[in-house]
Amino acid sequence: MDSIIEMLDQLLDYQSHELIDNTLYITIKSKKETLKCPDCGYETSKTHSRYLKSFQDLPIQGKKVMLVINNRNMFCKNDNCNKYTFSEQFDFLDSKAKKTKRLIEEIVRVSLTQSSVSAAKYLTESTVDIKKSSICNYLKKKH
Repeated sequence: MDSIIEMLDQLLDYQSHELIDNTLYITIKSKKETLKCPDCGYETSKTHSRYLKSFQDLPIQGKKVMLVINNRNMFCKNDNCNKYTFSEQFDFLDSKAKKTKRLIEEIVRVSLTQSSVSAAKYLTESTVDIKKSSICNYLKKKH
């Protein structure tokens, strides 16, 4: 399981997993010791708080996958920066996204060959929980 998680990011660590119905919940943890402030670039290791963040990823063995990470909010220790706190970010996930970038690419790929209604039905049954309107939004962003 470690190698699957490391495909997303080398600095993620597999913690545990649980299969509930047709969904595999995988708990992961960041190995990053310091984070850079997105505004000023100042590195910090001072944690403000933590919160659970969950998002969908590509299926494994026909099971939907939900990744769960105990995400960190960090203090920016640069007195000249406008940000007091910031959240840990990952390259494979847009800010506030509920799906990984690679899952969104797969959704778009499947949706190009059929209507958004049929794509939503097919994807929901086999891969990911998604609505027709989300598919339309992803397609608009790609074109």
